[in-house]
Amino acid sequence: MIYVGIDVAKDKHDCFITNSDGVVLFHPFTIPNNREGFESLFQRIVSVSDDVSNVKVGLEATGHYSYNLLGFLFSKGFPTYVINPLHTNLYRKSLSLRKTKTDKVDALTIASMIMSDVNLKSYSDSSYHNEELKSLTRYRFDKVKERAKLKASVSRLVCILFPELEKLVPTLHMPSVYALLSEFPSASAVSAAHLTRLANLLSSSSKGRYGKDTAIIFREAAKSSIGSFMPAKSLELTHTIRLIRELDIEINEIENDIKRIMDEEIRSPSLPSLASVTVWVP
Repeated sequence: MIYVGIDVAKDKHDCFITNSDGVVLFHPFTIPNNREGFESLFQRIVSVSDDVSNVKVGLEATGHYSYNLLGFLFSKGFPTYVINPLHTNLYRKSLSLRKTKTDKVDALTIASMIMSDVNLKSYSDSSYHNEELKSLTRYRFDKVKERAKLKASVSRLVCILFPELEKLVPTLHMPSVYALLSEFPSASAVSAAHLTRLANLLSSSSKGRYGKDTAIIFREAAKSSIGSFMPAKSLELTHTIRLIRELDIEINEIENDIKRIMDEEIRSPSLPSLASVTVWVP
């Protein structure tokens, strides 16, 4: 069996290759974090074993710095172990009383860990697949949070420009209200709007729920509104609504992708992958 230890960093990776007998096949060497470096590592591995199933590769979990190298290793079919850096440090200290810590020492330590097979636990294909799901849900949370702030801005701006509107609708954050405010972003603009145009706008944006009667109510309220005439705030309101609509589209795309991943998990409990992935657990 061939064991490859890799200490991952932003711009370069330190590597060490040994075998089951403890023979050092390649002393610690450094590769750049680019395609040329990845290929150099691959060529060294295949030079000592042309059977990928006879190779185990270990590297530390270093967040996004390890993603590209992991993807490359998976594409080559190497079984890979992802190890918590804290565990690497503890394992290194258990082997020696020295407080030595260098990237090259860590590469050797990682190779030693996967060689000893200490508490290695399988990280299933499904669990690996769920990393994408977790990433998407975090991303969705950020987008929803961003949208909530924008909606709060809409409420603040309407309170300045057309405060009576909020009492006339179930919520400001509905398609018909956004359509109204996008074209007529103040009480003065609504009061000056042509009734037919206002009625058609409300009807189309509400799918027929609102029409001429509602248009009359809105326009009459606008005529007696205490709302301020502030073109700068009106511009901010239209831009804010535009951003919310864009976020709605993005959130919908994210949710569709989340649904796709979950549907795939339901259809295939054992998801196909290019290689097995494992993590070390203390």
